[in-house]
Formats: sequence, structure tokens, C-alpha cells
Amino acid sequence: MHVPDGFINAPTSAVTGVVAAGAVAIGLRGARRELDERTAPLAGLVAAFIFAVQMLNFPVAAGTSGHLLGGALAAILVGPYTGILCVSVVLLMQAVLFADGGLTALGVNITDMAVVGTVVAYALFRGLVKVLPRTRRSVTAASFVAALVSVPAAALAFTLLYWIGGTTDIAIGKVTTAMVGVHILIGIGEAAITALTVGAVVAVRPDLVYGARGLTRPLKLRVNGELVDAPAAEEPAPAPAAGGSSSRRFWAAGLLTSLVLAGFVSFYASADPDGLEKVAEDKGFAESAEEHHTADSPLADYGVRDVDDARLSGGLAGVIGVGVTVAGGTAVFWAVRRRRTADSSPASTSV
Repeated sequence: MHVPDGFINAPTSAVTGVVAAGAVAIGLRGARRELDERTAPLAGLVAAFIFAVQMLNFPVAAGTSGHLLGGALAAILVGPYTGILCVSVVLLMQAVLFADGGLTALGVNITDMAVVGTVVAYALFRGLVKVLPRTRRSVTAASFVAALVSVPAAALAFTLLYWIGGTTDIAIGKVTTAMVGVHILIGIGEAAITALTVGAVVAVRPDLVYGARGLTRPLKLRVNGELVDAPAAEEPAPAPAAGGSSSRRFWAAGLLTSLVLAGFVSFYASADPDGLEKVAEDKGFAESAEEHHTADSPLADYGVRDVDDARLSGGLAGVIGVGVTVAGGTAVFWAVRRRRTADSSPASTSV
């Protein structure tokens, strides 16, 4: 659902740019409370994983494809504030390096995908886990529903922005119907990817899943034939802090998975236009898209310039994208984590 330059007029793009900047600032502040030594590296990995999976367009209807937005996945794994930052990092890398999503439309994309998608998903997720049984399966089920709803919600947000500042005179009712209809189908794919990923992480490292904290049942011991609460803490023992072998293995496995998805599996992704592109073509406003400001980038359109083999070109671009995203994202999240540590130090609280 990457909006190109030209779909939304300059005043609306400027306003959404301010909204996006404010949301990122709030995200930076809120992420200080969410990130610790274990989750800061995970946040960078989540950003890289979202980048990789977004390269895997999947068919949803005749001539139409979809891809992960990632807001629900990021919010559930690392927290809503950090989730906004994760998706924003991905969108920035895609716009600057790969000419995917306009530069003047970056505020629109962050507002739509990183803010609306993440906030709607996490709000629904938290509401569901409060009423569902307190089990890991509930976390997975709530992840599915939250991700499913977040995609048409983001589509509605785009429709609202297009109604306010669209550059082509189109009946907004037709755009709304088409956008919501196709993105419900895309939402099913988003929900499946999110639930599978969250379920896999919960199965092996539940202590790393932000949305699963406090949801495990108390450990019971049988004493003289009766079940009693165990005296130990209810939460699973945390893995060793940053640098522990378990955390390193988990991080390495996640990075390897992202590299394989972006560098190899992406070659088999659907080449059909995504939901927004298809609706724009069908409703007659695709022509308003402007050429991307970095269309001559060495990595534009997810290919490496001067590499003639399509498979090799796309694979190298995907690997580079994962590497840059995990490096940039991890740097941002470690900086946020260090700021939290500095703010809570005795020197910072002395008068």
C-alpha cells in the first residue's frame, strides 16, 4: 500500500508529514519504556523481517497481489511505540534506497501504515487478550484478528486522505468500496503471516514477545495430592541479557530467515500490482503518480543496477535491504535504550 508521489496533494502531504513526525517523536519516547537489553536487538530484527516479508507479494485475486504491512506484527512482538518506529524505519529505507513509496508521500505512508495500522492492531489485540483465556494460543488468535482488521483500517485511512487531498476527481465511494474490498483479502494474508510468526516466537521465546507478557498461567505443584501455586515467579525465566548465547542464536536464526526470504524466496513473489496499484488503475488515478525522486538509485525497484541476471539482481537488493534495515533499526533502538538508561541513572535524577 505504498503511496507514490502525486496521489495526494502537497498541503495534505505536508500535514501528514507533521502528523508522522509527531507520531515518531511519541514513538521514540514510548519506546524507552518498552525496550530493554533483550528487546532492543529484537526490534532491529523485526524491522528487517518486515522489510523481507514485504518483498513477498502474494496473489489475492485475479491480477491483484498483496504484501505484509507489518504494524500488527511489530506491535505484538516489541510493543506499540516500538512497532511504529519499526514500520517507519522500513518505510524510510524503502523510499530512499528502493524508490518504493514517494518521498513527499513519506508522511502519508507513515501515518497510514506505521501509525493507523499499528495503533488499530494493538488496540484490538489488547482488547481481545483481556477477554480470552490467558494462554499462548489466545495471543496467537488475537494476533490473527488484530492483523486482519488493521489492513482494511489502513485502507480506509488512505481513502480518507484521498478524499481530502486526492489529485484526481474520482467518486470517493467507488474508491472506498474497492480499497476496503481488496484489502480485506490482503488482510487474510497479513493475519496468517502475523499469527504464524507470533506463534512461532511465543513457542520458543515467549519472554521476548511484548504482547505475551503476563499471560502465562501460574505454575502449579502437586503437594500431598493437592495442586498449589509454585513459589517461583510466574513468568518464564528471561534468557541471558544481550550477548547471551540463547539470544544470539535466536537473533541469528531470525536474521538468516530474513536474508533467505529477501534474497531467494522473493524471486517467486507475485508480479501483479498490489491492492492500491490495482485500485488506482481500475478507478483511473494511477496516471497521477509522479516519477520517484530516487528512480535512478542503484537499488531502485529492488534490483541492483548493472546486474543483468534478474534473480541475482533482486536477491542482492533484498540482502542489502535486510542488512541496511537491521543495522539502521538496531542503531536507533539501542540509542533509545541507552537514553532510557541515562534518564534513569542516579545522576540524571539528582537535583
